[in-house]
Amino acid sequence: MICEELRLGAVCRPATTQEPRWQASDGSGMLYIAECNLGRGVFAKRAIRKGETILAFGGALIDFAETKRRGPRECMAIQVGPDLYIDTQPPGVFANHSCAPNAGIRNDRDLVALRDIPKGEEIRYDYSTTMDEKSFTMACRCGAPECRQVVTDFTELPGGLQDYYLSRGLVMGFIARRLRRAGTISRWETVGARLAMPAPCPGG
Repeated sequence: MICEELRLGAVCRPATTQEPRWQASDGSGMLYIAECNLGRGVFAKRAIRKGETILAFGGALIDFAETKRRGPRECMAIQVGPDLYIDTQPPGVFANHSCAPNAGIRNDRDLVALRDIPKGEEIRYDYSTTMDEKSFTMACRCGAPECRQVVTDFTELPGGLQDYYLSRGLVMGFIARRLRRAGTISRWETVGARLAMPAPCPGG
């Protein structure tokens, strides 16, 4: 299932669950939507500094059953809890995946720059940092040298990559809490800055 191809025709759509709802933000004019090799993507309208908040994902909150009713479009919702998803709206719905991302999600909805992003570069994050459902997978065409070929749950990532994301707060809170309860925290709590940052994806 290639979620990115669906983004070419992505539209705002009503959700079954209308409340509560998280308001989306567009990064105060720092973004634009344009065609890319995966359909449509989010691009930097100006240079973005490392650590800057790029956008906040928003939309109605829906459950797992509702995502499955969407069929191929289930991939457009972002998981924020064991049975809770954001029915993402523009501009966030157009943010594509990369196995070597230049952005990541903090605080469960804020997309932040992981490095300096020049004007005109596509902004991508690693979808697996939001996934813990043992259901959805997606073929990957990000083009990074370290492309994993398939996008799947966070716990299926290589251990070193899990460490990298967890130590920097780039994993959904519900996933980090589950791993902490399972005793996994001791493996990544102290790695911090010792880990090398993944190489950026060429061209975005």
